[in-house]
Amino acid sequence: MKVLFIANSFGQDCSRYLYDIARSDGKKWKVVNLYIGGCSLYRHYRNMLSGEKAYEFEMNGHVKSGIFVSLTEALLSDEWDVVITQQCSPKSGDEESYEPFATAIAEFVRIHAPKAKFYVMQTWTFETDAPRFKMTSFTNPDDMIVAIKDCYDKMAKNTRAWGIIPNGEAMYTLWQRRADYGIEAVHRDGFHANLGVGRYLLGLTAYATLSGRDISANSFCDFDVEVSDVAARAAREVAAEVVEKYRAINTELAKEAL
Repeated sequence: MKVLFIANSFGQDCSRYLYDIARSDGKKWKVVNLYIGGCSLYRHYRNMLSGEKAYEFEMNGHVKSGIFVSLTEALLSDEWDVVITQQCSPKSGDEESYEPFATAIAEFVRIHAPKAKFYVMQTWTFETDAPRFKMTSFTNPDDMIVAIKDCYDKMAKNTRAWGIIPNGEAMYTLWQRRADYGIEAVHRDGFHANLGVGRYLLGLTAYATLSGRDISANSFCDFDVEVSDVAARAAREVAAEVVEKYRAINTELAKEAL
């Protein structure tokens, strides 16, 4: 499977282990993240119109190619099976920030990658008391996650997406249960994913959503930082639970996308 993220640092977080998770399951995937730090849907839209070579082409979650491409060039560079995009995290709970940009990007993807299935990826809320809340209208994770889920539900419907990668729900769920699993942190700086269990959770959630494969016994363990067996098992359990929760939602979205 060939997967392209039109994203930012949250795309980095999700894609970091995705290629290796697939490989550990006996599947050969190509995973590319088009990276601009903090990039919003509005900026993706502007880049789409301008054709600027603004995106760093990151291979398989961690290989920085040093190549910068335009959105058109990236879409035409291969026959993608899946193309994924998202809103930037500070605007993820702001419904008015999504349109008309999300719909325009989705149509652009369909023109330039007609065989690809278009997915939206939930971003996630911040830790309690994170300074980044000052960039939003929210003051706590509980309120922000409700708005995030609602915005991505609407984005998926408006863009006729094949499905939602429920990373926001997964991160929030593991964050809530972190003490039960003895996990010290799910985030690394209050908003990005922890380099170990957080990124593993995101990769598992994306892999299970896109492939339909069982991840309960996924064997990947080559993390960038130490991840205990208990924490890794927690990530697999939460990812499987959340993907199952969204199964019916994604089935209906896929029907509408046909």
